[in-house]
Amino acid sequence: LPVEIDIASELRYRDVPYAENGGALFVSQSGETADTLAALRDARANGQMIAAVVNVPESSIAREADVIFPMAAGPEIGVASTKAFTCQLAALACVAAAAGRARGVLSEAEEQDIVKALLQTPRLVSEALKQHDAIENVAREIAKSSDILYVGRGVSFPLAMEGALKLKEISYIHAEGYAAGELKHGPIALIDENMPIVVIAPSDRHFEKTVSNMQEMMAREGKALLISDADGLARAGADAWMRIEAPPTHPLLSPIVYAAPIQLLAYYTATTKGTDVDQPRNLAKSVTVE
Repeated sequence: LPVEIDIASELRYRDVPYAENGGALFVSQSGETADTLAALRDARANGQMIAAVVNVPESSIAREADVIFPMAAGPEIGVASTKAFTCQLAALACVAAAAGRARGVLSEAEEQDIVKALLQTPRLVSEALKQHDAIENVAREIAKSSDILYVGRGVSFPLAMEGALKLKEISYIHAEGYAAGELKHGPIALIDENMPIVVIAPSDRHFEKTVSNMQEMMAREGKALLISDADGLARAGADAWMRIEAPPTHPLLSPIVYAAPIQLLAYYTATTKGTDVDQPRNLAKSVTVE
């Protein structure tokens, strides 16, 4: 199924090639985000079927959508989204699995494999959270930095951007998320002995190349924090500056499990610095103006 990804605040300002009989899926925790709601109305005006992943079923986006996928995260009080982000990933994974089966791309057995893995994710997230002491120790070092790089490949690349966003939001440390394969196209120039690099590398088909990128950064004196499962940590060796172990999981669902240590790292970095993790400066929970 051909899919394009757009930033909601940008969608209305380009000539979108809406497909005949196409659809648009909108993701919003509050269901009231102004730019997302405006993008939804633009898609509606162009004849698209509207679906939405929302946390508030009574919200404007939920009311205006043709189909909603409630993420059922419950009220999220803190400004920086954590559990809602995780539930959005779970909801989108369910949509993808169901669509794959409906279109005949996935067999019934393959769909059930994803469903069974999804049912195991709460346990795996709980296991990941048991690393909180190790993550707090890493955060004490991260808190000393002024700039941090997050890298990943495949489904770990968006998670790198999520990790960088969370760190920026609540600790006020400058951070950027990059696709690991793009480092040589510019960002590697930033690497020196003062630059921590958070490397998100589950032992999937991207692992070897991601670790190769990590080694290139370490050769330039970068301080690599490797987040991987036990197999990945063993294969990578002991050269990384610091390591955090995550439980092994289905490759499609690794962002759900790896989100926990990524978010905890931002949390402990912020508490080490003494910043407000619930109400960061200059931010609002729901952005209702453009």
